Amino acid sequence: MAKEQKEVRDLQEGNYVMMDEEPCKITAYSTAKPGKHGSAKARIEGKGVFDDQKRSLSQPVDAKIWVPIINRKQGQVVSVESADVAQVMDLETYETISIKTPGDVDLSPDDDIEYLEMEEQRKILQD
Repeated sequence: MAKEQKEVRDLQEGNYVMMDEEPCKITAYSTAKPGKHGSAKARIEGKGVFDDQKRSLSQPVDAKIWVPIINRKQGQVVSVESADVAQVMDLETYETISIKTPGDVDLSPDDDIEYLEMEEQRKILQD
C-alpha cells in the first residue's frame, strides 16, 4: 500500500490519514493540553475517501501515523456504460479504466474529469 509515516502534530484539516486501514480526509483536528501524567493528545475526525464513512481517532501528538499517498489525476470520459459506471481515459498514460460514478454527477462522453487514485481504488471528484 502506498503510504508514509508522519507525526500526528504535523497533520491538519484537509490532509489524508489512514483510519481503520482506510484512507480518510481529515475534517476536524483538535488538540488537548498535556495533563499531569501524560502528553498532549490530538483528536482527529475524518471521512473515508472511497467509502464516505465517518471515523475518528485519538492519539498522542508525538505518535507516528500512516498517511496514504493519493494521486489526483485528469481523465476524459470515453463512454458511460451504465448509470453508475463510466469508462475513463487517463490523460497522462492514455490507459482506459472503469470508474464507479457518484449518483449526483451527470457524465457524458468527452467530459474532462478529475479523479483520485490510490492503488486500485479510484473515485471521481465532483466540481
